[in-house]
Amino acid sequence: MTDTAIFAGGCFWCMVKPFDQQPGIKSVISGYTGGHVANPTYEQVASHTTGHTEAVEITFDPEIISYAQLVEIYWRQTDPTDASGQFQDRGDSYRPVIFVNSEEQRKVATASRDALAASGKFAEPIVTTIEDAKPFYPAEEEHQDFYRRNPFRYQIEEMGGREAFIKEHWQD
Repeated sequence: MTDTAIFAGGCFWCMVKPFDQQPGIKSVISGYTGGHVANPTYEQVASHTTGHTEAVEITFDPEIISYAQLVEIYWRQTDPTDASGQFQDRGDSYRPVIFVNSEEQRKVATASRDALAASGKFAEPIVTTIEDAKPFYPAEEEHQDFYRRNPFRYQIEEMGGREAFIKEHWQD
């Protein structure tokens, strides 16, 4: 049995690796969700006219890794206080969103967000939204497994603020 989770946390290239390397993960697909155009292209989404957000769709085995564990991994890849994008990626297509596909996922994500807000880890409010899952459209092939296929370009993206933020705020 498998389940799916959809997370948006800025550039989808940078959101694959943290999940892809966990036990129980069957696949991590880069794509687009939340917009009003069917089967959008990267260029359409990048134009900020389709309403889509870059996201990853994770297929996982809940007997090996729980949805709650995935949410915790998600937080550690993002700046949950920035609603206008993530790091060097600005605009609605890069906003942080947890897209839920069931009431149980909504409860888990909401409890996790509330716990993060209460933790005092961040001085600013937690602004990551929790929204109902919308149709998910896989991105073009060149955007899949980007960190493996384009390691140098991936490293440049990570150095755009994400890597330093994670080290400062998420290293325990």
